Order: sequence, then C-alpha cells, then structure tokens
Amino acid sequence: MANFTAADVKKLRELTGAGMMDCKKALDEAEGNVEKAVEILRIKGQKGVAKREGRDASNGAVVSLLEGGNSGVLVELNCETDFVAKGDRFVEVANAIAAHVAKAAPADVDAALASEIEPGKTVQQFVDEANASLGEKIVFRRFAQFAGDGYVAVYMHRTSPDLPPQVGVLVELDKENAEVAKDVAQHIAAFAPKFLSREDIPAEVLESERRVAEATAREEGKPEAALPKIIEGRVTGFVKESAVLEQAFAKDNKKTVQKVLDEAGVTLKRFARFRVGA
Repeated sequence: MANFTAADVKKLRELTGAGMMDCKKALDEAEGNVEKAVEILRIKGQKGVAKREGRDASNGAVVSLLEGGNSGVLVELNCETDFVAKGDRFVEVANAIAAHVAKAAPADVDAALASEIEPGKTVQQFVDEANASLGEKIVFRRFAQFAGDGYVAVYMHRTSPDLPPQVGVLVELDKENAEVAKDVAQHIAAFAPKFLSREDIPAEVLESERRVAEATAREEGKPEAALPKIIEGRVTGFVKESAVLEQAFAKDNKKTVQKVLDEAGVTLKRFARFRVGA
C-alpha cells in the first residue's frame, strides 16, 4: 500500500473533483505522489480535472499600487469569509501592506512579513492584529512588484459589485502605451495565462504534457503511427493556452497577443496575475 494520508486524498479531491475511491486508487498507483496522481486521473478522463486544478475556497482581495508609471505592486490578502473581505478594515490592511511592499521592496513574502511596517512592528505582527480585530484568519499570501525603466500598468476586476477586486493583473511593457497595456492586462485577466512565452515554460512541464497526451491518445485507441503528430498537436495546444504571447487576443481572435504587441511596437516584458484563492 502506498504511503499517503487522508489529507492527500482530500487535496487530490479538491484539485480534480474526482471521487474518493478514484483518488485513493490514483494515489496508490502514484505511490503517494499527488502531482502524479493528478496526471493519472487526467489520463483516465475524470471530468473537470483541468478546470479544477488549484481550486481554493479562500476569500479575500487583490489590491494594487502604481507609482510614477514605471513601478507597481500587486498584493493578495486572504480571509475566511466574503463578509470580512468586503469590509473597510480588511481593505485598509491590504492597502497598507501594498504601500509597505512598494517602499521596502522585500525579496519574498517571508522577508516582507519580517520587515517593519511601523516602528517596532513587523508585517507579521500587523497581520496578527488584523486577525484579532476582524475575528478570523488573515493571510498575506503573495505579492508582485515591478520596477525599472519600462512602463507598468494594472487592471483590477471585480467578480461581484459588493466585493473588492478578486482579480488583479500587473503588466510591464518596454515603453509607454497605456491603451495596449490596458488591453493586454484585461486579456490576461480573462484568459489566465501561466507563462509569458513558450520559451518560459519549464521543460519538465512540457514533458509532463507530452506524457499525458501520449497516455491519453493510447487510452483512446489512436493508431501507433499517428501518435507523434497527435502528441505534438496537443502539446502545441497546451502552449497556446498557457503562454500569453501565443494566445488568441481577446478583442480580435484572428491575431495573437504577440501580433498585437508587434503592431503597436511594444514588448511585454513580464506580467503577474492574481485571482483570490486560485
């Protein structure tokens, strides 16, 4: 029997939406490796696997701060309920953390939590105070900070009018173009790419997709001679879904995002997209 726990089964169910017994069997086959178990369930055709990967029930808000056109910060702060998320105090805490990150430029969340947001008070202590005053768990989950000689823009999206923004996108172009920056940021918000370009996709991720594509094609009974073309076709499809420059542009699906940028004479240097809980 593979070495896995009830928590592993729960995590796999949240990631894939598969039944408990299917998850147990997949974990057994994967020798307790959750990521491999996800692959196994995908190959076997469990409904909704791809859509449910990474799902998290956390509430909260994404806030942003832009300064001078060439620097910006995106922060995700989580809480337990939407009731707290839409409260003024919670948003104030999130904005204070964003302002601190913009000033302190910490290396990562751990460094941010250890830094002083007020004299004698760390960000961790500041968050702990919010926990106490708001009556539920508050978590400073992540941040992105862009600063340099490029042009930085942000797009914030509300999924509900009574909640703070649940999706935030930070983009950096090599030169100023407010219209294109906004269009591309909105596209990223809607289509959720994970990578900038094909070259940015780790080799192990592409190899994983090839394994899934091959195993799935064999499960479907595809002819052996056709497998290489089918596999590469499915990997190419994955790249077009995952890399923003390869995606069909939201406002004109006859063009890729790369084509839109080329026509405008600008380069997308990097981006960050946060969705609360995802």
